[in-house]
Amino acid sequence: MDHKNKSSRAPLYEALLAYRDSKQRSFHVPGHKNGQAYRHLLEQAEAGTTPAKDIVNEEHQHNGEIQNDGGKNVNQKVERFSSVYEHGADLASGKHFGDEGIRLEIELTPVRSFLEMMEMDVTEITGTDDLHHPEGVIQEAQELAADCFGAEESFFLVGGSTAGNLSLLLTVCDEPNSIVLVQRNVHKSVIHGLMLAGARAVFLEPWVDPVSGLAVMPSVETVQAAVQSYPEAKGVLVTLPNYYGMGADLTPIAEVCHAAGMPLLVDEAHGAHYGQHPELPVSALSCGADGVVQSTHKMLTAFTMGAMLHIQGPRLNRSLLRQRLAMVQSSSPSYPVMASLDLARRLLHVQGANTFTAGLAAVNAFKRGLAELPPFQLLQPAQPLQQEPPAGTAKPAGMSVSAAQQTREGLTAAAKPSAAGYTAQDPFKAVIYDGTGVLSGYGLQQQLEACGCVPEMSDERYVVLLFSLGSTVQDAQHLLQALHHISSANGHEQVQSNAAPSHQLAKGSAHYISTWNNLQEKTRYSEPISFTLQPIVEMDTINVPIEESAGCRSAEMVVPYPPGIPLVYPGERISTSMVARIQLLRDEGAKFHGVSDASLQSLRVMKE
Repeated sequence: MDHKNKSSRAPLYEALLAYRDSKQRSFHVPGHKNGQAYRHLLEQAEAGTTPAKDIVNEEHQHNGEIQNDGGKNVNQKVERFSSVYEHGADLASGKHFGDEGIRLEIELTPVRSFLEMMEMDVTEITGTDDLHHPEGVIQEAQELAADCFGAEESFFLVGGSTAGNLSLLLTVCDEPNSIVLVQRNVHKSVIHGLMLAGARAVFLEPWVDPVSGLAVMPSVETVQAAVQSYPEAKGVLVTLPNYYGMGADLTPIAEVCHAAGMPLLVDEAHGAHYGQHPELPVSALSCGADGVVQSTHKMLTAFTMGAMLHIQGPRLNRSLLRQRLAMVQSSSPSYPVMASLDLARRLLHVQGANTFTAGLAAVNAFKRGLAELPPFQLLQPAQPLQQEPPAGTAKPAGMSVSAAQQTREGLTAAAKPSAAGYTAQDPFKAVIYDGTGVLSGYGLQQQLEACGCVPEMSDERYVVLLFSLGSTVQDAQHLLQALHHISSANGHEQVQSNAAPSHQLAKGSAHYISTWNNLQEKTRYSEPISFTLQPIVEMDTINVPIEESAGCRSAEMVVPYPPGIPLVYPGERISTSMVARIQLLRDEGAKFHGVSDASLQSLRVMKE
C-alpha cells in the first residue's frame, strides 16, 4: 500500500465500525451492552403501539447471528439502527404516549447519537488491540500519527495532556530528589508530576513581553545559566505556546539542552496544529524537542481528553516511558476517544494544509472587521518570526532542525529570546482588548457571552477568542456584530491618537496582571524546591487574611483557572507582589482552584 492510501486509513476507527456492524452478542464489558440496556426501554415503550416494535425485534434477531466480514462493506450497514433511534427520538418527544410510566421510560433513553456511540464503545477484545501493548490497529494508528506529526514514535493519550506531562516527568525523574529545570508558569499537571516523582524543581523565570505584559517562556540565557548551575538536572520542561498563543523559536533552547546531555520536554498542549500550514508557527518537534505533549482535542478535532505524546531522539528511556504511561492511564481506555484521535490524524494527513483553509478564512474575516472597530485591539508580536515553508518546499510537521534553521536564516534576534522572546503568534488565538480601557477582559467576556459568543478565557485585560479549523466566516461575522453592539452600548468614542496601539498598551503593562503570569521578580531561576506526596498536617497551618500573608510560607496551592497555572506552591514563601497579584485577580472575578477559601479573603499558611 502506497503512502497516500495508507495515510487515508483510520485503522482503529475502522475496527470499531467493523465491531459495531458484526452484531455479535456481547459477553464482555461495558455493562450497557452496546446500548442494549437502553434499547430495552424503547422496546417496552414501543410494544404494540408503533411499527418500531418490529424493527427492534428484527434487530434483536439479527444480533443472534454471528457475522464477521473483516470490516468489509462497513459503511453499507450504518443505517440499520438509525430507524430505531429515529423512532426513539419521536417517542421521547411524547407525541405517541400519554401514559406517564411509558413517558418516563422514554425520557430515560439517551438521544440517538449517544446510543450510536455506545455501539462502538468497546474494550480490549479480539480485533480492537490493547493501548498498553499495541500490536494491531492501535499500533498502526499510532505509527500513522508519528508519520503525520513528524515524530519517531507517538502515543495516544486518553487522559488529555495531563497524562503526557505526568508520564514524561516520571520517566526523566528516575530516582528520588531528581532535579528538573521547569518553566515557572506551567500547568498544574506538571506540578502534580513533580509531586508523584518526589522531584526537586528549579523554576525558570519566563521572559515577559514588555508590550503586552504577558509571560512567554524562559530566555535562552536563563536556560543556559540554570543548566550550568545544575548540570545534574534530568531535563528541561517548557510550555509553548502559552495560553494566549504566544511563542518564540525553541531551537536555541533545544541546542543548549542537548549540549548538556539533557532532554527538552515541551508542553505543547495548545499547538497540536503547529507546523501543519505555512501560516502556523513551527512545531516543537521541528525545533528539536525530545518529548512533546499535544492536546489534539484543543486545536484539532479529537474528542475532549484525546491527546498525543510525540517522542524523538535517544535521550528518553522509551521502555520506561511505556511503563509510566501504563501507570497514569486507565487500563480501560475509551475507544471512542482513541478513534477520534485516529480520525483527527487522518483528516490532517489527507487534507494537509487545506485542513485549515476555512478556519483561517474565518480568522482573516474577523481581523478585517476588527480593524474597523478602533476601540478593540488585537495582540500581535512586534517582530514576527517566519513560519514554516510553503507546502511542497518541505514536509511541515517532520521538518528537520537544520531545515528549520534555514527557514529562520538571517533572523538572529530569534536566537536571543531576551531581545525577541515573542516572535510567533498562533493566528487561531485572537487575543483582543479594549484599547480605551473602559472594559476589563473579564467585563468584555461577560458582555460577549450575553451576545451569544463564548470566549476561551479572559483576564484583567485580555479576552482570548479561540478559532480553529472548524470555525466559519459566519462565526466571525456574529462575533463582529457582538463587538459592534458592545462598543455602542459602552459609549466607546472613536480612538483619536497618534500613538501606535502597541505603545498605548505598553504604558500600562507594568501594572498588568494575568492569570498566566506567576513570575518572581529580580531572579532568573529559583533554588531547588522539593515536591512530595506527603500532605501538610492541618494542625501545622493557620488561616490568615490574604493581606497579611506576605512573608508566610503557603500551605496550599493557589491556581487561577483557566489556564491552571499555579501562582503559589505549597511551602513557597509569599511575596508582597504576589499578594497584590492574587488580590487583583480575585477582585476582577478570576476563579481559583486549590484553595480552602474559594473567596480568597484568607489563605492557609504554615505556622512558624
